[in-house]
Formats: sequence, C-alpha cells, structure tokens
Amino acid sequence: MKALFKKRVLIPVVAVLLLVTTSAFKNDFFEIAKQIEIFTTLFKELNMNYVDETNPGELMDTAIKSMLKDLDPYTQFHNEQDVESYKINNSGEYTGIGASINRKDGRLFILEPFKDYPADKAGLKAGDEIIQIGDIKVIDSKDDTATLLKGAANSKITIHYIRQGEKKQTVLTRAAIDVDAVPFYKLINEKTGYVVLRKFNSKAYAQTKAAIVKLKAEGATQLILDLRGNPGGLLRESIRIVNLFVPKGEVIVTTKSKVKKYNKVYKTKNKPLDTEIPLVVLVNGSSASASEIVSGALQDLDRAVIVGSRSFGKGLVQRPKKLSYGTQLKVTISRYYTPSGRCIQALDYRNRDKKGNAIRTDEKNYTAFKTKKGRTVYDGGGVDPDIKIAKSKLSNISKALIREQVIFNFCTDYYYKNPIATITDFLFSNTDYENFKQYVATSGFKYQTNTEKILSTLEKQAVKDDIPLDAEIIQLKNSIAAAKTAALTKNQEELTKLITDKLVTRYFYKEGLYNYQITHHEDIKKGIEILNSGQYKTILK
Repeated sequence: MKALFKKRVLIPVVAVLLLVTTSAFKNDFFEIAKQIEIFTTLFKELNMNYVDETNPGELMDTAIKSMLKDLDPYTQFHNEQDVESYKINNSGEYTGIGASINRKDGRLFILEPFKDYPADKAGLKAGDEIIQIGDIKVIDSKDDTATLLKGAANSKITIHYIRQGEKKQTVLTRAAIDVDAVPFYKLINEKTGYVVLRKFNSKAYAQTKAAIVKLKAEGATQLILDLRGNPGGLLRESIRIVNLFVPKGEVIVTTKSKVKKYNKVYKTKNKPLDTEIPLVVLVNGSSASASEIVSGALQDLDRAVIVGSRSFGKGLVQRPKKLSYGTQLKVTISRYYTPSGRCIQALDYRNRDKKGNAIRTDEKNYTAFKTKKGRTVYDGGGVDPDIKIAKSKLSNISKALIREQVIFNFCTDYYYKNPIATITDFLFSNTDYENFKQYVATSGFKYQTNTEKILSTLEKQAVKDDIPLDAEIIQLKNSIAAAKTAALTKNQEELTKLITDKLVTRYFYKEGLYNYQITHHEDIKKGIEILNSGQYKTILK
C-alpha cells in the first residue's frame, strides 16, 4: 500500500518539475510550482510517519477546503458526488425519490416531498427523519447518505424513518424526477399573467417562454415575473430570458476578470417575444446571481418595474474546471456588470475585518449609475427595487428561527395536530400564534444579536481594563433579553406569513402555496396595483 502511495506522490512531483522547466521565466508560475512541491513532500511525510493511521482522502479534503475558505464561498472543491449534484442542479433532471432533504447535525430529514413522486406516493411527509437507507444507518455514515436515495429508475429502496416519535418503514420505487424551472404560472385576473421562475437550470428559458405564450393566449396583457427566492444558476439562461422582453443586440451583462479570455460582453441574440407588454419583476433578499442579472438588466433598460426588497448581492461569476479522478473545482473567474455598468456585489472578499469576515459595501459608498432613460440606480449591494416592500425583508429573529429550524419543527407538530381538508378552511389565528410563542420558549431556541456580540466584547475589555461595569452590563443584558422576547410580538405579522406559507405547502403542496400567495402576498398585490394604474409608466418615464 505504501509503495503504491509513493508512486502516486511521484506523479504530481514530476508534473511540478515539468512546470518549473517550461515556466521558470514567470515568477508566479515558479512560486506555484514551489509551493506544490513543498505541500507534496509534506503530505507524503505526514502520512508515512504520523504516529496513528491517517486517512489521506480526508486530510486532503480538509486541506483543500481550508485553502478555499480564505477566498469566497462560491469557489468550491467538488468530489465525485458533488459533481453529480452540480450536473443535476443545472440539468433539472435526476432519478431518485422526489423530495427535498436536509442533513443537520448528522441527521437526515425530509423537507418537502414533491407531489405525485415516489416519496409522496410512499406516504413520506415533511419532518420525517430518515434513519436508515437500505442496510446503511444514517447515524453511522460519514458519507453523504442522501446520494443513496438516488439510483436507477424503477429500482426499489427500503427506507426506515421516524415520525412523531414512532419508527416506520416503507419501500420506494425510484423514478425520473423533473425539476421545473417554472413550477407555476397562472392568469390571476382577466389581464394579468403570473409566472414563478425558481431556478435558472437548462429549462429556464424554454419554460418561461412557454408559460408567457400560454398566458398571452389566455388573454394576458401584462405580466408579473416572480424571482423571489431564486438563487440563480446558468448565465446563458438569464440572458435568454431578458431577451424575451428586449430587442436583439442589447448588452445584458459584461464580465471582467484579471484573465483576459473571461472579459466578455453578452448581448441578446434572438428576436424578442414581446418588447411592449408591461412587466413587473418581484425580488427579495434570496434573489441572487442570475436573478439579479435578469432584474438588474430589465431595470437598467427601463423595461420592467422591480418590486420587493433589495436582492442578495452576488455579482461574481463561477466556472467549473475539471480535475483528476472525476473531481471538479468551481472557481470564481470574474465579476459581472449590468447594462448601466454597475456591479451589485455586496460583500468584498478581498478586504476583511479583524474577525476575517468579508466587508459589506457601506451605502454611503454606493456609486450612482443611469438607466437607459436616465433614472438613477446604484451599485454595491444587490438590485434595489423601484418599489420597496418593507415587509418582504426578514427581521433578524425570523432569520434565526428559520436557520435553527424552529419554524419547520413547529409546522411539523401543527400539521399532525390540525387536519385541514381545503385551503379555504385554513387560518393561522392569533391563538395559533400564541401557541407558537410558547413552542419557541420551550424549544431551547437561542440566538445572539449583534448588540450582544458587542456587549460581550465590552465586558471582556472592561475586565482587562479593571473597570467595574458589572451592574451596568447586567442591566443591559436584561434589556436585551426583554427586547428579544418582545421581538416575537413585534414581528408577529412577518412570522405569521412565514409559518402560513410553510403550513400551506404541508397541506396542499407547492401548487397550493402559489395559489394562496396570489391573493395574500403584498408583493404580488402591489405588482398588480402598479400594472393596473398609471404608476407603471410614471416609474419608467
């Protein structure tokens, strides 16, 4: 085994020597070769001489991820399983059980079974904890056990799971799963078409175009394109979708990099579908990347009114690079710029604070740009909507409750205690919300505010400086605790909306949620109001 390992080590060393021979005239290449040789020899000596048995694969994985951690969160190393997941995400097709899952603290949970797919047909529900897949127990496996749920079409798999404390078992037959980019579209009144675009996979353009064509045939003379919660995806699809609404030859996005070949100008190439139909685009803090290319370009070209809250602010472009043994590096190669010339990247990963966190661009440092008609827009922090909906921006406590899965777990309990037959019967009442507050109080939920972080630093510094602030600090802590408790009451409307959306999905799947949102979400109501009034033309004037 050690002899084989020595042979493998020699391969990168030879590659390094060749690199040095052919590229020694370039200092940066020589430095890269030097550092690779140092690492190769260190890696060999460590694995051959360490007192205990080592796992070279795990050591290398840790080393690579630690190195990339100092760059940006989008530059990532993908092992073979990751590469497969990346392909699935872009293609929108895979073979599996048809469910969204999440692994947290070594445990595997069903987040959402997709309607009429194997998991749903087998009776799996959101909140079910999968404890065994075939003969493999999740708790004993360090590998990505979720990949075991995928497999050949029509192959069977036995799953053991826990629901509300009771162990259960089911057998599923895997099937081909289609991940729609456009999961929902509808004519929501006599003239307003509504299209939900949730992913920029390879189906995004075709499905968006098909939805709009169908809606126009049904009588739509104005459109709402919903990009809320869309994390982005393929650059080419975002350009083609903008092309549905703007003429051929328009600059949509420009990419700039230190590598010359990545400096590109992307223009629309096709005949548009409709350059005149009034268009509202919905965005929020989870609309990122390709979503921001679409919304940013349509805003810069004065082709749509953007409604909602400021988008995420991801102005970085990645490209996959193949590595050996089926692995891959997804590397940030450039920044992108909207037609007006602005980059909407929010975090500066080149400059970090004392704690190593990327610095967010301060609003006072935003640069003004002009749209095609001369309206003022800004860079530096996502796409800022033309019409802001304050309630679409989440509070800190809501983010924490989502992150710690408190809302998710509450909804699981609620679902089994409250059977509901039709969506018209559903109402999350004030009494229900009081029960939610009690659930939070007994769940062990804790989160630290920025004020608490600052206070903790102050407390430590006061001790070092021998300044007696005990009484004052206790008073401040009590005030903060009271404010955190009051935050549940203060943000009742926002949290009720989040809980309601989750519960409607539990009872009536995603289709039920989209139908519910049409008549209940303020962003959509505002979009309809803008389209139905003279406000649309006034904004884009």
